[in-house]
Amino acid sequence: MTVKAADKLKSDGWKVAETTGFLTLIGPLWERLNDGSLELALITEDKHHNRRGLVQGGVIMTFADRACGMAARFVSGKPTLATVQLDTHFADAGKIGDILTTRPRVVRSTRSLIFITAEVTVDKRCIAMANGVFKILKNES
Repeated sequence: MTVKAADKLKSDGWKVAETTGFLTLIGPLWERLNDGSLELALITEDKHHNRRGLVQGGVIMTFADRACGMAARFVSGKPTLATVQLDTHFADAGKIGDILTTRPRVVRSTRSLIFITAEVTVDKRCIAMANGVFKILKNES
């Protein structure tokens, strides 16, 4: 992670999101609330490259999944959700060093399912679109 990029995110009101497990390998992920909506960011590093030297598609998909899931959790107030489906469409490539951002949007929420859409962008350029369905799980005791 470049210090300059991290300093820029901090100065724009971003903070490092708490993550565990697999996501610690991808991150750090950054988050902030902007006009009441959750936004996430990821500073791409060398560890994120594919064979062509661009950002690996699986990194973008993981980032979109986490963002959509966190947005579903944020709007539902429920702590435990699971991804039922995630459709991802790649529109352009991300370059190592790019800052990926997304602002997921709830399309519909029912008692048991939340439908979310998100664009993953670099600056104002869309590199991927994702649509997810998240199941609200009963709290496990």
